Amino acid sequence: MADRDRQIATFLDAQGWGAATRRTLADDASFRRYERLDLDGRPAVLMDAPPDKEDVRPFVSIATILHGLGFSAPELYAQDIENGFLLLEDFGDDTYTKVLAADPKQEAALYTLATDLLIALHSRFSEAPSVPPYDDARLQIETNLLLDWYFPAVTGKPVPDGSRHDYEMLWRALFRQARTVPSTLILRDYHVDNLMWLPQRPDEAACGLLDFQDAVIGPVTYDLVSLFEDARRDVPGTVAQTGLDRYLAAFPDLDPSAFRASYAILGAQRSAKILGIFTRLDRRDGKPDYLCHIPRVWRWLESDLSHPVLSEMRDWFDHNLPPDRRITPERMAGR
Repeated sequence: MADRDRQIATFLDAQGWGAATRRTLADDASFRRYERLDLDGRPAVLMDAPPDKEDVRPFVSIATILHGLGFSAPELYAQDIENGFLLLEDFGDDTYTKVLAADPKQEAALYTLATDLLIALHSRFSEAPSVPPYDDARLQIETNLLLDWYFPAVTGKPVPDGSRHDYEMLWRALFRQARTVPSTLILRDYHVDNLMWLPQRPDEAACGLLDFQDAVIGPVTYDLVSLFEDARRDVPGTVAQTGLDRYLAAFPDLDPSAFRASYAILGAQRSAKILGIFTRLDRRDGKPDYLCHIPRVWRWLESDLSHPVLSEMRDWFDHNLPPDRRITPERMAGR
């Protein structure tokens, strides 16, 4: 038995779950791995996060915050922080993704619920000093993933120094404009793969939350972008518009013009980041399955670049990554 398997067995034995049946539930784009456990009909989920690559403490911290605000994050049954193990409540199989695939007519209701959860979160949350800020340095590191991974994959050469400098300077100015809206707790990966349908629970608690360990404090627009400009799913424009209008109606003091500019900026930022991440997942991590989503990400990015606040950034893309370079990188040989 491998060392990691022995550690898992020791952890489960100590928590009284050693006799549980285990099966792989999911891997994701990180180094985390999940198993579904069953102990005489009692379900649970094991999160296995190797501590040299992942830190489970942010997950525990954010789950505690979300529980305190009345939201459905998985209950924490047991933890081994040092070895990177969490034993969690099992929400079942009904992710938004699966529910929508089985019954597309649920789309409007599920996106309304997800929007209402953000309205409630942004209304209830006040502060959490332990949560890091989504500062300009972090945003810039993310947007530079496009330069470091996607650009050389489609052009065959590194980005020229002058183009890199211009790109970074343009983003710095845009980040300031993105912050003209209030800040709040943002969950970062707020999309249908990480939302659960829990119809037995009331109000916003009917939307279960997963994969929130990367939460930060940043502009209120970010999670709306994550929801409606989903890298893995085509969200109809009517659904997005209805959701954004609903959100703005809930916060009448929010300047709609500043809100939509911030939304476009962070939408473009997120898409630039994802183009880099999906390319890196193939090149570095041997996970090419995400490449198929790149055409959709480009559609989101081009839509956001059409906002007037992004006109200079649109010019940068037209010069450095014109339409004939907005392609899916070839899958690495041997994968």
